[in-house]
Amino acid sequence: MLFCPKHLRPRRLASLLLPALLFVPLVLADAQPACAVSPEDALAIALENAKVPRRDLTDLKIQREEEGGLPVYKIEFETEYGDYDFCVTRRDGEIVDADYEVQEEWVHHLGGHPVSAADVRRLVASRIPGARAEDIRVRREGDGQPRYEGFCQFRGIKYEFEVDAGTGIITDWNADLRR
Repeated sequence: MLFCPKHLRPRRLASLLLPALLFVPLVLADAQPACAVSPEDALAIALENAKVPRRDLTDLKIQREEEGGLPVYKIEFETEYGDYDFCVTRRDGEIVDADYEVQEEWVHHLGGHPVSAADVRRLVASRIPGARAEDIRVRREGDGQPRYEGFCQFRGIKYEFEVDAGTGIITDWNADLRR
């Protein structure tokens, strides 16, 4: 027969471990969840959405905040041609708020080609994860400098935009979480 000291016998051991095992879930429940998305990842997501190369950035700010009760990275940056603001969730990298505007005088310097309403629907849908061109509403506006204006309500976020008809560049973009 094996010798087992009294303080390590099964019943005694269980009575010692049980309170500790009950305490662990409480500690874990209070712990902050790890951020699946780093600040650098969030910046990359914002840059990809805005189609801005990193080399064009000036005056970059990234802060941890909350937007609509969600933990986000608030990303603000400028370029020679516009100002950009994004809120990207720290959990999964979803853009829940965005606002940017490209200055008119830069639109033709940035290049591009004329676009139709169907092209604009496809372009905008490509910037909204899961959206289809059919989800986008577009109308042509402007006499001197023609543009397309439109919107899309998708997965709790309202998107509004303007696209230059001569270049296909999104000149104004706004996305707001509406949960």
